[in-house]
Amino acid sequence: MLKLKQYEAWFITGSQHLYGEETLKQVKAHSKKIAAVLSQSRQIPVKVKFKALLATPDEIVQFMRQANNSDKCIGLIAWMHTFSPAKMWINGLKILNKPMLHFHTQFNRDIPWSEIDMDFMNLNQSAHGGREFGFINSRMGVNRKVVVGHWQDEEPIAQIGIWTRVAAAWKDMQGMKVARFGDNMREVAVTEGNKVSAQIQFGYSVNGYGLGGLAKKVKAVSDKAIDQLVQSYHEEYELAKSLRKDGKKHNALREAARIEIGLRTFLEEGDFTAFTDTFENLHGLPQLPGLAVQRLMADGYGFGAEGDWKTAALVRSMKVMGAGLPGGNSFMEDYTYHFYPTRMRVLGAHMLEICPSIAAGKPSCEIHPLGIGGKADPVRLVFDSPAGPGLNASVVDMGNRFRLLVNTVDAVEPEERLPRLPVARVLWDAHPNLKTAAAAWILAGGAHHTCYSQSLTAEYLEDFAEIAGIEYVLIDKDTKLRQFKNELRWNEMYYRS
Repeated sequence: MLKLKQYEAWFITGSQHLYGEETLKQVKAHSKKIAAVLSQSRQIPVKVKFKALLATPDEIVQFMRQANNSDKCIGLIAWMHTFSPAKMWINGLKILNKPMLHFHTQFNRDIPWSEIDMDFMNLNQSAHGGREFGFINSRMGVNRKVVVGHWQDEEPIAQIGIWTRVAAAWKDMQGMKVARFGDNMREVAVTEGNKVSAQIQFGYSVNGYGLGGLAKKVKAVSDKAIDQLVQSYHEEYELAKSLRKDGKKHNALREAARIEIGLRTFLEEGDFTAFTDTFENLHGLPQLPGLAVQRLMADGYGFGAEGDWKTAALVRSMKVMGAGLPGGNSFMEDYTYHFYPTRMRVLGAHMLEICPSIAAGKPSCEIHPLGIGGKADPVRLVFDSPAGPGLNASVVDMGNRFRLLVNTVDAVEPEERLPRLPVARVLWDAHPNLKTAAAAWILAGGAHHTCYSQSLTAEYLEDFAEIAGIEYVLIDKDTKLRQFKNELRWNEMYYRS
């Protein structure tokens, strides 16, 4: 479901005809070599294709139209090998609607001290050619990522790799369809928002569907299909004794399989890549989808509980960004705190719907009472998540703008076993500490739902906010509450100006 190699980042080079055809031939040859190295890098998951040497205003405009209309192109990597007068770029940049990365590099790594002459200087003008290009982008307010460094060094290649993953997620978000089964959890504020504004800003659409349509798909599932899926459950998970073929709750496992197949069919037929549900709207379903949601998330679907469509879309996008990387991405919620004075921590979980992509080891498939929703006991996967760096991200609707809030964390091993807690969970240390992180999150209006990631760093989310043109707020090891409050105040002035 998540195949990033289908996408292309188009490498373009700026120059001009002032230097003569022989110089332009060298510029083109150098550009092709750099693009080939980037495309072959394991850190860049998409194809990088050299597409054009642009040296006139008309060439630039025509190329931008081509890029805009390409379904494969997720964005442009622009390099100024020589000086490229920036007025040439104005009309092309005015119409560009794809993300752009400015790669401020040069072909040679070192100055050839004993050989350098004016021919070399005329050819290798990236140092000031890139500044000319940078000016016009800043003058026009063009959002872009700037990466500085030699094209053979790992650090800039890694930065480009991050950007290509984010650009692929942005491409996936354009036209993304989010199915909302039932409505919002009643009287909850933060999971609501303006769906029209979201579609204008992000490109995805959110529409509601009655439970009757889903229930019809679930009811139509054949016993043979259920048998096959139940067999997969036996092979993939540690199945609780009561759920096995001779167990008292085996029928509940079959109902969970029926729900998964029906839900998957509905999503596939409607070309949805994200969805929500709510335990307050379950008419026609025997149990709240738990196992089904977990497995669909593991396959790349975005999900938000209680009607949270913004988080569902974000989970999907972060799964695209992290495709093929170690770790995983999951719907998450700060559930309860450990306020022990010397090691304050957060226990993250949800009623049922945590993605097994973040599981440590083989999950256990169990059945337990839910306590809310008034339906039969739901089947779910139970597991702990491994220790290591991670983050929580949340998109909130602030009325006049969308805000992307990120808190970096360190997941830790549970201090003790949790034998009576029948949900998947993560224990983490919030940066810079729980008191500051929680206060900052609350001051920023962060949602109680997040996407928890073990595969992405904050740089991915910052790149995403830049491409989307939304506010980005980071809580990390360097956060100090007084400065953070001022940042929120300054942002408020910026977005209301």
